[in-house]
Amino acid sequence: MPKLRTAAVVAGAALLARRAMRRRIQASPLWPMPALEEPVSGRPRARALRLLVTSREEVAEGVVRLRLEGHGLPRWEPGAHLDLVLPSGLVRQYSLCGDPEDTSSYTVATRLVPDGRGGSREVHEQVREGTELEVRGPRNRFPLVAAPSYVFVAGGIGITPILPMLRALPDGVEWRLLYGGRSRASMPFLEEVEKLGEDRVTVVEGQPDLDAFLAEVPESAAVYCCGPEGMLAAVEERFPRVHLERFAPRTSQGGPFEVELRRSGRTLTVPAGSTVLAAVRAELPDTAYSCEQGFCGTCQQRVLEGEVDHRDELLTDAERADSMLICVSRARGDRLVLDM
Repeated sequence: MPKLRTAAVVAGAALLARRAMRRRIQASPLWPMPALEEPVSGRPRARALRLLVTSREEVAEGVVRLRLEGHGLPRWEPGAHLDLVLPSGLVRQYSLCGDPEDTSSYTVATRLVPDGRGGSREVHEQVREGTELEVRGPRNRFPLVAAPSYVFVAGGIGITPILPMLRALPDGVEWRLLYGGRSRASMPFLEEVEKLGEDRVTVVEGQPDLDAFLAEVPESAAVYCCGPEGMLAAVEERFPRVHLERFAPRTSQGGPFEVELRRSGRTLTVPAGSTVLAAVRAELPDTAYSCEQGFCGTCQQRVLEGEVDHRDELLTDAERADSMLICVSRARGDRLVLDM
């Protein structure tokens, strides 16, 4: 009898194992093929919050500041940004410009871009006090590093991530700021910035003289820049070690290349000037994506073969070792293989 009971137990365990394996295989997106390791695509990168807009204020010509309130909000460091899911479903990224120690609210500001992709117009025209928004983050790809001195260059709305940095600098540390804009009336937070150090702040209406401002930057200084792409490129040319924060990803220009989707058994051509995401969605329309600017991480995919020209503003060096954001990044060569 004991032998029979032992045999029955073993047979029962084997039956349960087979059933568990069958459920796992059937859950695979490529059933009836065996389940592979879980893909990266579409994983949420941060817990979503529902916050209430309790204040909306125009702080400069074409710039509105929003205060979003909640309870026990995650803390953040200067340079961090939020993903805002707008009423239409658009996802846009905005730098936090309030107090990092305030766990009851987040503050962001956005400039109206009339010929943009619609996000700033929606914020300006549809988001009001009482609007509830989904918020993801905060995340920080523009952190303030420890340094003996600092040099900041900001253009227009590019002051938003830099403002909390200026407030957080230790007493006695040397710093300078070049703040440029079309006019003083168009430059948000100008009065506060000037009060932080009138003798350290250079305000320029129109094109700033970067050569003069950056002529004597100490080798040990940390240089930060946020603003239009032309300003970023000019500062980077003069000071390659600059810390940059972009309003939008680098251009998707580049030659054509092939992308093999290993799971799907398909090979696609990404035309010059187009994106991997566009080519993939033509074949797999359910592929997850959101911001299309290399910020949110929704379209992250594992790279099995090939070298990637990373153009995102999100992934860490470790993540870039084996994955990419297909909305903006491209191949450095003529071929990539993705785990799709």
